[in-house]
Amino acid sequence: MDIYTRKSRLKIYLGAAGAIIVAISMLYTNYLTGKLAEEERKKVSLYLRAMEDLSDTDDEDAQFCDFTLHFQILQSNTTIPVMVVNDRGGIDDFINIRGDTSVLALRKEVEKMEEEGFEPIRGFAYSIYYKESTLLKQLRYFPLVQLILIAAFVGFGYMGFNSARRAEQNRVWVGMAKETAHQLGTPISAIVAWIEHLKMIREDDEETQEVLGELRNDVSRLELIADRFSKIGSAPKLEAVNVYEELDKCRAYMQRRASRKVAFDFPQPNGQPEKTVRINPHLFDWVVENLLRNALDAMEGVGKISAEVYEDSDYVYIDISDTGKGIPANKFKMVFQPGFTTKKRGWGLGLSLAKRIVEEYHKGKIFVKKSEEGKGTTFTIQMPRG
Repeated sequence: MDIYTRKSRLKIYLGAAGAIIVAISMLYTNYLTGKLAEEERKKVSLYLRAMEDLSDTDDEDAQFCDFTLHFQILQSNTTIPVMVVNDRGGIDDFINIRGDTSVLALRKEVEKMEEEGFEPIRGFAYSIYYKESTLLKQLRYFPLVQLILIAAFVGFGYMGFNSARRAEQNRVWVGMAKETAHQLGTPISAIVAWIEHLKMIREDDEETQEVLGELRNDVSRLELIADRFSKIGSAPKLEAVNVYEELDKCRAYMQRRASRKVAFDFPQPNGQPEKTVRINPHLFDWVVENLLRNALDAMEGVGKISAEVYEDSDYVYIDISDTGKGIPANKFKMVFQPGFTTKKRGWGLGLSLAKRIVEEYHKGKIFVKKSEEGKGTTFTIQMPRG
């Protein structure tokens, strides 16, 4: 559990760091746009002064004046949209205006800017209404573009690393499972041989024969476990099975090993309308037994475990409920992650394996349907109909 707590905190820290980076970028971009807006207003002011100087000079004086700088100022504005309005409200000139440039359209644009509270640059005979240049507009949207690019980079990077990590985990799981099955095979075969040998040499001893019979049952269980591990990583053979009968088989096995203070309320196979699912019985039983074992641990030997089966047109649903400690809502998905456990002893692999078996091998789903701390938990297994 500590691993996933640290992982959650790391995500929070990374998210906070990303937010700080974006905030700093936005503040700096706002600072730059403010400076650029000031520069554009100064340029428009110079444009107005140059235009008024030219309009106030009569033809006689014009031949003695050098207006080279004035014309350079007027011609230098190639980016800022400008509309020159006279003192009667008419549009005398405009530059860098895109779209409809009719007098009516320009007049409406001026009225719109006045309604929005725009303060024009006023001269003696003219007022200039202007808009932000394309560069300034692009700079204002830069933080948003930057945020989208960073989010996309982080998202694709996370998916890539997560996919690679999951693939590596799968290889480890498969290798560990097959090696476990292989290692179990040799001692199990030897134990079976010794049991058969003891049966032969103690044929007349009923008590010994009874003990050897129980030992053989336990060895059969070990063989089943080894078979389950051997199926991890390979496509299991699926067959149509009555879900009521399979559930009752799991209930009978776990009930013999549970406290007498634990009640099992499972639907009886007899008298129930048959519900068929395509499963591998060995692996499916492993999933159910994991859920029942966790339920017994959560109830600490006292309580009730119940099962309910229902269906729709595509799936059969199996709800397994207990009256145990319950699971916090923020841990519903975390319980299926490898290594997550609330027990003092345990590897935290049971539910992770159950999820893999249900979703990857049977194309179903397993999830926490509901849980309340101190009252119990309900897990749902969703399996395609047979």
